[in-house]
Amino acid sequence: MSPKNKIKLNSLRKELDKIDNSLLKIIHKRTKIVKKVLTLKSYKKEIIDKKRISSILKKIKKNSLKKNIDPKITQRIWKNMIWSYINFEKKNFKKK
Repeated sequence: MSPKNKIKLNSLRKELDKIDNSLLKIIHKRTKIVKKVLTLKSYKKEIIDKKRISSILKKIKKNSLKKNIDPKITQRIWKNMIWSYINFEKKNFKKK
C-alpha cells in the first residue's frame, strides 16, 4: 500500500472508530429501555413477540432500500441485535 493510501486508510479507520463509539452510546440507551420493558413482562413467554420482530425487520428492509443500504447487511445486524436482547431478557427475567 502506498504511503498516501495508508494515511487515507488510517483517517477512514478513525472515522469508523468514532461511529463505533456513537453506536455504543446508542446500544447503552437501548439496553436501558429494554431493562424497563422487561420489568413490564409477567411471563417469560412474553419475551419473544414474533409479530413485532417481523414488523421491525420489514421496516428495516424498507428503510435500508430507501437509503441505498444493502438490506442483507441491515437484516443480519437487526436479527443479531434482536436475538441478543431476547437472550438478555431471558437471562435477566425475574418472576414477580
